Amino acid sequence: MRFKDKVALITGAGSGIGRAAALAFAEAGAKVVVSDVNEDGGKATVAQIKQAGGTAFFRRCNVTSYRAVVELVDETVSTYGRLDIALNNAGIGGSRVPTSSYELAEWDQVIGVNQTGVFYCMREELKVMSKQGSGCVVNVSSIAGMRALPMTIAYTASKHAVIGMTKTAALEYARYGIRVNAVCPVFTETPMVEALVGEQKELADKLVKTIPMRRFGQVEDIVNAIFWLCDDKSSFVTGQSLAIDGGQTA
Repeated sequence: MRFKDKVALITGAGSGIGRAAALAFAEAGAKVVVSDVNEDGGKATVAQIKQAGGTAFFRRCNVTSYRAVVELVDETVSTYGRLDIALNNAGIGGSRVPTSSYELAEWDQVIGVNQTGVFYCMREELKVMSKQGSGCVVNVSSIAGMRALPMTIAYTASKHAVIGMTKTAALEYARYGIRVNAVCPVFTETPMVEALVGEQKELADKLVKTIPMRRFGQVEDIVNAIFWLCDDKSSFVTGQSLAIDGGQTA
């Protein structure tokens, strides 16, 4: 099995890309820590893993709380003894409004989850991995981390920041045998994008037309890339931000 006996910690694993990744890592033999603020969603992910014969437990964690992140990583190590893979996936979208109308409280919330939350997670994950002398971190950015996405100032800022943090940590920890990369999905069929598009067929059609392959991403597209970045087959790849976008950024 591809990740047999590896320990994978996944934030935002109650739905979407996080859930798909948790199920896939478990199927590939990893012991999975499922984390989310959505307890029902997170527990449902664990139930699916166990029903398929995998190993996992759920820990509620709001990544904007440093104490909660510390406790999450501590429980991971106390339960499984190590941490091999960290997928920092928790994120929120925020409102679609012009910059001058963006609410200050919402700015703080989006930056708190998408940017500060990734920093908190990496800070604690890298402590564990550097002691082990091994590990792989994948941060979930976005095509909005590579280009402008109008009407989403906080989301765009936070996802650009994730790419910068990924590069910085990759350079700092390469000497410890740790790789740090990011994935940058285009609009993917997840609850977040469904909430964005809703019943607006015209908006959905408009967004699809920006993608040369003329479709939204599927969670499997993103998970396959994450798998590669966590696999020994990509052992010389670090500090990269991989666009999974059907050609949009090109």
